[in-house]
Amino acid sequence: MAACALNAAPAYGVPSSKIEQARKVKSQVDELDNRVSIAGENYLTAKIEHDKLVKQQKEAAAKLERIHNRIGVVQTHLGARAASMYRTGQMGFVDVLLGAESFEEFAATWDILKGLNENDADAIAELKDLRADAQKTQEVIGEKEKAAAGQVAVMKKNKEAAQRDLAERKRKLAGIEAEIAQLEAQENAARAASAAASVKKPSRGERNFPPPTRAPRSEVVNIAKRYLGAPYRWGAAGPNSFDCSGFTMFVYRQVGVSLPHSSRAQINCGERVSRSELKPGDLVFFGSPIHHVGIYVGGGQMIHAPHSGANVRIDPLHRNYAGACRP
Repeated sequence: MAACALNAAPAYGVPSSKIEQARKVKSQVDELDNRVSIAGENYLTAKIEHDKLVKQQKEAAAKLERIHNRIGVVQTHLGARAASMYRTGQMGFVDVLLGAESFEEFAATWDILKGLNENDADAIAELKDLRADAQKTQEVIGEKEKAAAGQVAVMKKNKEAAQRDLAERKRKLAGIEAEIAQLEAQENAARAASAAASVKKPSRGERNFPPPTRAPRSEVVNIAKRYLGAPYRWGAAGPNSFDCSGFTMFVYRQVGVSLPHSSRAQINCGERVSRSELKPGDLVFFGSPIHHVGIYVGGGQMIHAPHSGANVRIDPLHRNYAGACRP
């Protein structure tokens, strides 16, 4: 928290003891907000991986169905050939021919091999490959199911952690909401005083990138401002409430840009931008590891969905700035 916020005079009529209590609680609440953001980001990252695994599982299942359909066609063909050649019906011909032990004996029987034409031989080879592919695909499905279940467990763990911290946050704030809001306003005012300068003069050691070739999407700023005042809600992506990456995803979708529901993933969804090159519409990211994102509006400020208990609003860039990109 900025020093000037800590030393600011208490509001008229508010006992200094209550302000001191609020300062202590705010520090604890800030830590809870940070933990909730990280848990949320971990949840969303796991969800993206889970969705990818489910998609791969469905693709493998569809492939397996196609393989089984083709196996049926080939087996029917070979069964019919066996019946016509030996006048004895199928009699398990295909299973015998492809059996791990009896196949070598059967293949060695010259009389039968002489009766098979080239198409029959190709069909047998295809059936062997199809069966092997079916077994491998079934194994892939099992692997994807197991991995997806693991991601669900990660999601559940992080959701429960966030819910516990949100409940603790609410308990700590009970009765001193106004004082906390006052301290937060003081902190934002102090941060705003240096925000514009920090954009022009990046911090030492901050990474610079080549000038972006994409034009900035400044139109998203006015779209984002339509939702000023919408409440923050953990895991929400609009249209009436948002978390941080849900808000940027929702706004950018309205200009035809698809973003994942994760700030950690969104930073890789465009050209990286140096702080000195920031333009309205760029995405700005915070935290290490990254767990917050907003939309740059200019002058060292951003519009974002801050945290539980807050609404979509315009704030100065946070101190724990991690980078920016231009989708």
